[in-house]
Amino acid sequence: MRYFFGKIGLFFVTLWAAITVNFILPRMMPGSPADAAIAKLSQNGPVTPEVRASIEAQLGMPKGNLLSQYWQYLGDVVHLNFGVSYSNFPQNVSDLVGAALPWTLTLVGLVTIISFIIGTALGALMAWKRGTAVDVTGTISSSFLSAFPSFWLALMLLFFLGYKAGLFPTSGAYSSTAIPNFSMDFISDAVEHSILPALTILLTSLGSYVMGMRNTMINTLGDDYVTFAEANGLRQRTVMLKYAARNALLPNLTSFGLVLGGVVGGSLLVEQVFNYPGVGLLLYQAVTNQDYPLMQAIFLMITISVLVANFIVDILYGVLDPRTRR
Repeated sequence: MRYFFGKIGLFFVTLWAAITVNFILPRMMPGSPADAAIAKLSQNGPVTPEVRASIEAQLGMPKGNLLSQYWQYLGDVVHLNFGVSYSNFPQNVSDLVGAALPWTLTLVGLVTIISFIIGTALGALMAWKRGTAVDVTGTISSSFLSAFPSFWLALMLLFFLGYKAGLFPTSGAYSSTAIPNFSMDFISDAVEHSILPALTILLTSLGSYVMGMRNTMINTLGDDYVTFAEANGLRQRTVMLKYAARNALLPNLTSFGLVLGGVVGGSLLVEQVFNYPGVGLLLYQAVTNQDYPLMQAIFLMITISVLVANFIVDILYGVLDPRTRR
């Protein structure tokens, strides 16, 4: 139990540090969002102090000393109040992120989980049948796919399967005439729009899981406990899954945790290529428009999700390998 309580304590300390850093960094930047808005207005003439105070109030600029701002910021984080978006004024940041997050979690999250399951299973099978046609074909295919940048593969799929063949929609998450709801017509339309970006993410991420599991499991197959299990006459399937694959899974699980934590940040390049309304595209728009509250909220959300994913992986490590609890 000491191991699990230690991980819980470390999680909350790291979470507090991440939130604090997210509070400090924007305040170390020169100027303020109000200065940027005033600079645009000053092109039409001088800006009075009253106008400046009005702009600061509309943008929700913090008041008081740094300590009072920090306590107010912690309260806002707890209540998911991240202020008003500068580039989408007067929309709240929480509303914008809340609208984009389901699309990213559905697309990137689901595809990431599928990629991990398929890649891990294929890697274990290739290691078990090392040197055969299954291993050679899988190794070449995985290395080939891993060499492609995601944006390049996205552009190729978009051009050949979208524009040339006309098999799939080329932009957006659903048709412009569709109204989001839970009807089968809308769901089928959304699934059709997600096929090309999902295929891009799946193909570019699959190779790393396959090769990681294969290489680790090949080393595991040479360990004494695997040899001892085979010498005792256990079934080949039992040796492969319960002895070799279980221990070889741990490094792949670490990689999966890191990738899964970044899922809420979306796949920025893929979402940009397909104009998919996820968090990745929203982050790109926020950076382009210097929308600091929106950027700060997305960065904090990504940081927290990575911490949560790593915490879950640490707990799973303790369950799968009792040696880590010592």
